[in-house]
Amino acid sequence: MGTKKGTLREPTIEDIPQLFNVLKPEEQNYLLATHTTLRYRKNQIIYQEGERPTGLLCIGSGKVKIYKEGMMGRDQIVRMASGPGFIGYRALFADEAHIASAVVFEPCVIFHVAREVIMKLMKSNNDLCMNIIQSFATELGFARFRTVSLTQKHIRGRLAESLLVLRDIYGYEADGHTLGIYLSREDLANFSNMTASNAIRTLTTFVKERVLTVDGRIIRILDEQKLERISRLG
Repeated sequence: MGTKKGTLREPTIEDIPQLFNVLKPEEQNYLLATHTTLRYRKNQIIYQEGERPTGLLCIGSGKVKIYKEGMMGRDQIVRMASGPGFIGYRALFADEAHIASAVVFEPCVIFHVAREVIMKLMKSNNDLCMNIIQSFATELGFARFRTVSLTQKHIRGRLAESLLVLRDIYGYEADGHTLGIYLSREDLANFSNMTASNAIRTLTTFVKERVLTVDGRIIRILDEQKLERISRLG
């Protein structure tokens, strides 16, 4: 898919620094010749719980949610992701089926590196192994932090923390206040381990306290320090 005049350049696998930058020239050429570029539309499934991975998935652009199907049709969003980075790789290296599903929030470019290719590169490149280990460690630390927060914090603290996590992952729009992702109330609730009605009530409270404004799915954070204090106090 070519880039049109006036639009941003489509990413390539060379834009995944933790993968491409540590490779030797011959390894880079091998990766360039063997990887596959995949393009996903909004709401497309990337992989589903129970499927077995066939390779390493690298997000070049776009936004993805990783969710676990819960009881009574209520899902739990366990991770929000954007590029450059990896998704679904725990199952790949554990040689297991995926324990969660991944779906596209915004159109994505994803690079697929076949299992035998990434294994061959890791066997010959210690720096690549260290980068993969660092990614695992970072994600594990975040998962443990979120597990404690979502089970011990009150509703206000959970929602405040979720908004701050989204800020850290996706940043702000050009105005410096609008979150760079537009979630439905249900998705925001699923990311915060609460019901949609509780998420709506808590957002309304935050608006009344002038912490943020809400316009449909557009959330503008007005008082970042107060939001951080609410998250801290739990």
